[in-house]
Amino acid sequence: MITGLLLGVGFGIGLWSLVVWIAPPRQGLHAMLAAITAGPAPAPLLTADSGGWGLRVGKPFVRPLASLGLPTPRVRRDLAVIGKSPQHHLAEMAVYGITGLVLPTLAQALLLVADMPMPWQMPALVGLILGIVGLLVPDLTVRQEAARRRDAFRHSLGAYLNLLRVLLAGGAGVDGALTDAVKVGNGWAFAQIRRALTTAAATRTTPWARLGQLGTELDVTELSELAASLSLAGTEGARVRASLAAKASGMRTRELTHAEGEAQSATERMSLPVLILFLGFLIFLGFPAMSRVLIGL
Repeated sequence: MITGLLLGVGFGIGLWSLVVWIAPPRQGLHAMLAAITAGPAPAPLLTADSGGWGLRVGKPFVRPLASLGLPTPRVRRDLAVIGKSPQHHLAEMAVYGITGLVLPTLAQALLLVADMPMPWQMPALVGLILGIVGLLVPDLTVRQEAARRRDAFRHSLGAYLNLLRVLLAGGAGVDGALTDAVKVGNGWAFAQIRRALTTAAATRTTPWARLGQLGTELDVTELSELAASLSLAGTEGARVRASLAAKASGMRTRELTHAEGEAQSATERMSLPVLILFLGFLIFLGFPAMSRVLIGL
């Protein structure tokens, strides 16, 4: 049964790969019309600068994986946040997947050298499972790292809002407050905001338009809302100090709530090893008594 299942899965994957290679999927009509009618998109603010041995080893498998529609749009946004190119990510997926697929076969070869042969079905099944897990591991890693970067960006954005509020209260203009506030901070988040403002000055566009683009690329709604508020202040002359103060207060409250939730979660995770140790201690104490009772019966 296992042999037939493995052969069927392998034949299906090979046939599907052959069909995709001969007739790759075409873009939908709606997407083609949208690409034709849409204007030129602005250059992305987030840049990807990645390399390494993973990209060199898995480079031959990048194109076949890309023809399958990988990575997904959600993963592409996360890759932009962490500064990794899609090609590098697909190469890592191939390396992890092939490693998981080949590792049980290597273990079987070592057992065969040690004169302990094993049926080929078991390494093949385990290798298939590990190969699928290996393909999913890079996506999970990218998602976690992107979530950490977004949290760090929100934390820095709260400080940036406070600086903006102080400068606007001192009589500074919107453009001057945006530029002066970003000069104070350091770190990755302030570097991205500084890059957006520099790009706006170089391309002669409004700074809030570039900040809104950065918020869209980072998938940080707080930055997009800030750009919308600054747009009202820059074009309509609206007073945004109260709005910025409310946003900063809301972000601080959210960060405190998130920190408390993380602390409670860490406390619960710490109690799990203690519980397992306690159960093991009970089993260690109760096993001799239960063994005597069962023998006596």
